[in-house]
Amino acid sequence: MCAHTDMVTAIATPIDNSDTIVTSSCDKSIILWKLNKDEKSYGVAQHRLTGHSHFVEDVVLSSDGQFALSGSCDGDLRLWDLATGVSTRRFVGHTKDALSVVFSTDNHQIVSASRDGTIKLWNTLGECKYTIGSDQGDGHKKWVSCVRFSPNTLVPTIVSASWDHTVKVWNLQNCELMNTLAGHSGYLNTVAVSPDGSLCASGGKDGAILLWDLAEGEKLYSLEAGSIIHSLCFSPNRYWLCAATENSIRIWDIESKVVVEDLKVDLKAKAEKSDNTSVGTGNKTKVIYCTSLNWSADGSTLFSGYTDGVIRVWGIGRYLREEEDIYGINS
Repeated sequence: MCAHTDMVTAIATPIDNSDTIVTSSCDKSIILWKLNKDEKSYGVAQHRLTGHSHFVEDVVLSSDGQFALSGSCDGDLRLWDLATGVSTRRFVGHTKDALSVVFSTDNHQIVSASRDGTIKLWNTLGECKYTIGSDQGDGHKKWVSCVRFSPNTLVPTIVSASWDHTVKVWNLQNCELMNTLAGHSGYLNTVAVSPDGSLCASGGKDGAILLWDLAEGEKLYSLEAGSIIHSLCFSPNRYWLCAATENSIRIWDIESKVVVEDLKVDLKAKAEKSDNTSVGTGNKTKVIYCTSLNWSADGSTLFSGYTDGVIRVWGIGRYLREEEDIYGINS
């Protein structure tokens, strides 16, 4: 077997900080990795989960780490038993690509977002309980690219980002709109909610990250990333916001608004080191950049997925350093 053969679209890390991660890819597969953290390779694949007929756009883990949930350009969501690698449930209802999926904190509800302009609320049996559609007055008017739950249990909240340039905040209990957050000048690829549920950050085409107060529905400030933003995530234990852009992975201290790190990979060196990384074919240069990000639960390790199918791992000591690439899959 080999590693992902196309772009890594999402990385899911367990909340108990166990030595596993799950990744999704445009190669139509999901991979469960065992992290051995040795000198030869940081991780080895245990299972490749297949069943989707098109790109897998997103993957998340249940809080107990036993199940993964994926969304695909085939329009379906799938629930996977990680112990067996088998798809136990298929969620059918979106008419176009399922771009984003998320579990509620209690694992009892699932929310998905789609290129069809809708947000769907499901139970774990695969039954769609509610649809927020583009035909409704409050719904998004274009693709819904990302959806996330707020960890705030007092006011159960969904946050969605769209190609209509807006972020919307929804009350999960009645699926009614709480706030529309407008300020971007281009389509949005991603939204992230802070660990305490007080803030969210959004980014996309315009290269600006906007920070929002979720309770008040107000813009706080912006951070300039300098190029298209594909993924955002907050550190679980530091006041850091991390952005995957087409130039680098950039990390800000959100209190001081100062760039802490600007992580770049020497792609030419990687090409010489491994055949898995290709920066050029003839006279054509293949553009390689980070498309997905997630922290380990303890905040010590940053996992980053790239357009070349490689997962690169960054460790925090006194500073961020690049660990061994996750390449190998043993069959």
